[in-house]
Amino acid sequence: MATDGRKMARFIIQGSRCAIKTLISHGESGSLAAAAPKLRIPFVAARSITTTRCLRVERWYTDKHEWITMDNKIGTVGISDYAQDALGDVVYAQLPDVGSTIKKDEECGALESVKAASELISPVSGKVIEKNEAVESKPSLINKSCYKDGWLFKVELSNPDETKSLMNEEAYNVFLKSETH
Repeated sequence: MATDGRKMARFIIQGSRCAIKTLISHGESGSLAAAAPKLRIPFVAARSITTTRCLRVERWYTDKHEWITMDNKIGTVGISDYAQDALGDVVYAQLPDVGSTIKKDEECGALESVKAASELISPVSGKVIEKNEAVESKPSLINKSCYKDGWLFKVELSNPDETKSLMNEEAYNVFLKSETH
């Protein structure tokens, strides 16, 4: 495409930005080649997309198969995949009331399935600030999505250090392989 006496502009696309990378001139000294260094070509940014790795949520587990995730002093509580699988199809969920005070390792609600009934044991102490009303009206959410849509309640911790006695996911998986659960 380039011929003597004519300029050729090469555009290089880098990611999602389009910029004029190089101006190449071919031709005689009287051509645009002499003027090219004096040209100021503005950089025009096009759309840009940035991606990041998905941050992994750290869950802490009890030996009764409840889990908790933390966001500052607010914990979100649910039951593990192992627990929902052992229960079978959950048909009833009684969750602690908003405003109630719960204590670590004490009963705070109940779940019933077609196979069994199970108490909810609180992994921490604090004040319940929210309950998942969708789970109360449709308990099967626990079976379908125990870590996302099937969470049970949120609690403002009165003693955040209580989470130190809980198992991380790796320790919980080792616990599941043991015969003591």
